[in-house]
Amino acid sequence: MIAFAALVDALVYTRSRNGKLALIAQYLRTTPDPERGWALAALTDGLDFPAVKASAVRTLLMSRVDPLLFQLSRDFVGDTAETASLLWPEPAGPQLPPPRVDEAVAALAAMTRASVQHDLAALLDRLDADGRYALLKLATGAMRLGISARLAKVAFAQAFAVAVEEVEEYWHGQVPPYLPLFDWAANGAPPPSDEDLPLFRPFMLAHPLEDGAAPDLSAYAAEWKWDGIRVQVVCNGQATRVYSRSGDDISASFPEIAAALPVPAVLDGELLVRGSYQGAAEGGAASFNALQQRLGRKTVSRAMLADYPAFVRLYDALIIAGEDLRPFAWEQRRLALEALVPRLDPARFDLSALIPAQSFADLAEIRSGARDAAIEGVMLKRRDSPYVAGRRTGLWYKWKRDPLLADCVLMYAQRGSGKRSSFYSDFTFGCWAGEPDADGLGGSELLPVGKAYFGFTDEELKWLDRYVRQHTVNRFGPVRETDRSLVLEVAFDSIHASKRHKSGLAMRFPRIHRIRADKPAREADRIETLRAQVAD
Repeated sequence: MIAFAALVDALVYTRSRNGKLALIAQYLRTTPDPERGWALAALTDGLDFPAVKASAVRTLLMSRVDPLLFQLSRDFVGDTAETASLLWPEPAGPQLPPPRVDEAVAALAAMTRASVQHDLAALLDRLDADGRYALLKLATGAMRLGISARLAKVAFAQAFAVAVEEVEEYWHGQVPPYLPLFDWAANGAPPPSDEDLPLFRPFMLAHPLEDGAAPDLSAYAAEWKWDGIRVQVVCNGQATRVYSRSGDDISASFPEIAAALPVPAVLDGELLVRGSYQGAAEGGAASFNALQQRLGRKTVSRAMLADYPAFVRLYDALIIAGEDLRPFAWEQRRLALEALVPRLDPARFDLSALIPAQSFADLAEIRSGARDAAIEGVMLKRRDSPYVAGRRTGLWYKWKRDPLLADCVLMYAQRGSGKRSSFYSDFTFGCWAGEPDADGLGGSELLPVGKAYFGFTDEELKWLDRYVRQHTVNRFGPVRETDRSLVLEVAFDSIHASKRHKSGLAMRFPRIHRIRADKPAREADRIETLRAQVAD
């Protein structure tokens, strides 16, 4: 646990990607099994300990220190694990040596709601402040170290001088502490076997199309970028799985998709919900708001299946009937996919249509008119491109539609987490329900329409933090209410009706576009203006 705590501490203070890669690679090379495998799972959020939640940590700490001291310290520090690690009283008398990572994982996994207070305290007593911080981060699954699963795989590849594409291919289907994976990479053993398993394969991803770029459409195919979630449907002839873009198995949430693929294949597409929207044919795709009703559910009722029927709009084919198509050109894979689709249930699968644009100018004009609820933008795919994992320059591009904009009034702010824990960086904003008076402070109700925590620069964050502190009119725990004086220009992809919000509206992907300190609050947008843009 000492070496893992040192790694976590170093990662906290390392901002560069290459620096993080070097730290993780060194740890993986020099740490024995199974400790390094459990640590790798912790860094990539691959562990879950149901009894050890942040609430259990708070309850435990407040039994050891003054509750008011904890609350004040937590508000100042902005992180429960860091606060607990620093405030935890040093135990009296001799203690056992620090646990290894694998020992700590076994102890955490064995804890129950009845035993967590005693057993977690026993572990914390064996560690110093750095060790306690690492243990609590591992236990609660809130590492927040800027380590994505992709970065961890790259670090693994660097540690043992193997190809990251191979790491991604073998990673899925393995479980912590990944002993076969380490045996292959570190000791030259055969790759982990994936026979008889419907395993996830790494997605091919696209680069954003830069402003001013105009690829030659004779070399690229254009198709719509649908606004659902990217999925991979895998059937090995015995079982079928539906995987999200991150490789999570979401088959239980969409059982009708898992049951609908009758042939061995690995297919890439967009998961959507049937519906209708302006300009769409009967049975087209509904907005993302409809899909959200299905996401994250462990069980799905019959009513949910009937009201929000899911289907996959297919983009690509990786494998069909045992033949790996990934080395083939996109045009060849497209022909194979077109031949397969008629064999599939049309209620569950259809084919993403190509856009018949003759030139890039034609495509730009078509894209500019794409405001349908289920369209997020345009994809450009090089016709001779193989299907390769990750982002490869020049092969695929995504060209999102221009965002919608609204002038909103700042209402509430809350501190962030991690490196933002000292700043007010989560902002709730609203629009007027009716006409405000001349001062912009009364005569109309301001209703929340969204919350954003990105889109601004570091300098703008400092300015916003200072503004919140100087314009606070009320406090609700960690939330500060501000006076109704600052206008924020908010960019968002679409807006939907929502029963969860008093305004009846919810934005999709809101972000702060500009700070409009020059604009009077009374000139911010009205709820009716946003309601007119609601996607069906």
